[in-house]
Amino acid sequence: MRHDLDFLSIPNVVRIAARRFEDSLALVDAEVRFTFRQLESRMIQAVRSALALGIGPGDRVGLCAPNSAEWIVAALAIQGAGGVVVPLNTRFKAQEISYILRKSGAKALFASASFLGTDYIADLKRSDPDLPALRTTVSLAGARGAGDLSWHRFLGAGVEVSEKTAHEAIDRLTPAHISDVMFTSGTTGRPKGVILTHGQSLRAYGWMSTEYAFSALDTFLVIPPFFHCFGYKAGWLASLMHGVTVLPMAVFDAGRALEIISRERVSIILGPPTIFHDLLNHPKRSAHDLSSLRLSMTGGTTVPEVLIRAMKKDLSFDVVLSAYGLTESSALVTTTRIEDTEDTVARTTGRPIPGVEVRIADESAQEVPAGQDGEILVRGYNVTLGYWDDPEATAATIDAENWLHTGDVGHLDANGNLVIVDRKKEMYIVGGFNAYPAEIEKLLLAYEPIAEVAVIGVPDERLGEVGCAFVVQAAQADIGVQEVIAWAREHMANFKVPRHVRFVDQLPRNAGQKVLKHELRAQYEG
Repeated sequence: MRHDLDFLSIPNVVRIAARRFEDSLALVDAEVRFTFRQLESRMIQAVRSALALGIGPGDRVGLCAPNSAEWIVAALAIQGAGGVVVPLNTRFKAQEISYILRKSGAKALFASASFLGTDYIADLKRSDPDLPALRTTVSLAGARGAGDLSWHRFLGAGVEVSEKTAHEAIDRLTPAHISDVMFTSGTTGRPKGVILTHGQSLRAYGWMSTEYAFSALDTFLVIPPFFHCFGYKAGWLASLMHGVTVLPMAVFDAGRALEIISRERVSIILGPPTIFHDLLNHPKRSAHDLSSLRLSMTGGTTVPEVLIRAMKKDLSFDVVLSAYGLTESSALVTTTRIEDTEDTVARTTGRPIPGVEVRIADESAQEVPAGQDGEILVRGYNVTLGYWDDPEATAATIDAENWLHTGDVGHLDANGNLVIVDRKKEMYIVGGFNAYPAEIEKLLLAYEPIAEVAVIGVPDERLGEVGCAFVVQAAQADIGVQEVIAWAREHMANFKVPRHVRFVDQLPRNAGQKVLKHELRAQYEG
């Protein structure tokens, strides 16, 4: 089955699901409990409102809010009107969000007015008042804040637009239309917008959720954030295709998650290993009934076999899987299968999904023999159309034969399973979030007492890895570790903030003045 040909577009998934699953529960978020038919009705209402606001084919619209029913409906509204969703990391500060909105050419912004004490629209109005996206703003969930419209008023804005017009807008969408531009940081230190289509996501995650045996009997607690493919596409989108009930979780708290699992009979949780470590280590875990848990897939970092065994024994999962992907590949390239052994799940990320090729290449892009390490190249329908408004970066990443050069290092074992042996040369992963040293260094250099800085990833028991910043202070400066960390917390997303700071007189460099990060790693370990 080709889910892209069956569903055609992401909003059309909801319309088809409403026919297939009718009054089954689709979405649970606090007091919101939508059946599939109610979700379709709310989506059409929101599409009418998006059209009334002037959102149309190809328009980019920012979306910055925690996991919630409103996030899902807002995304469907934007896409249903023909627009393109630009998901925004809720951990980002105003200057980070502003860059993405300007780069994408966003003409409007949907954002939370009260998430963790932050009104994103108010912050942007203070820091970048001429930002084009601020011409049309909608506040999601709770108070209106600085937005032009509250969520309630937005839903009422489409009264002059007929339901027929909304359905016709959705009917015009095809699998080839762009559904979202997902910004991912890179080694240049500036985020790049990955262009993805409706068809790519439907085909990849329709297959994945079928392979994982998603069904209308399942309930999925979606913990990874919706601004990432893990929460958005492997989460609520995959669920709606199969009649799975979706429970968005705005902020992960292990104790609350255990309560929800028990109360709502949750059967599916996907996410980075950090989530499962926290569930396992919670002091009140044994007080909750976790027998409903059936399926998990974890990725983003190494998955030790001892964790897999604990997830099955102590969290009651029947199946634990692993997978590999990056945003440029629709975040899905390989996955283990239900029948695979624990050793295969722990040691590898599985085999390529149908329609996707994986090749291991040397520095000349020539294929290497099985078992030999090299750069992981990917080719297939899942590969991005390119980076938004960045042809140079696109050409540097996707070659003339349409191979995506991931920058990750690995090999294929005798059974065709992909084994990751190293990640992108500089990137490290903090609790499932990709952290790019070049971007963090660029941000830190805005702090005047810092003359030079180099950031590396170092091991962390809970988060997998965290940042360590090696700092050369400016002349006459006299700062301490806590001052650097405090400044970083104020000016960048939390996962980017270095947890360790080492002051040095100079950074080790080669003849070309490139910082020798292997020497910094040796210093840290020493």
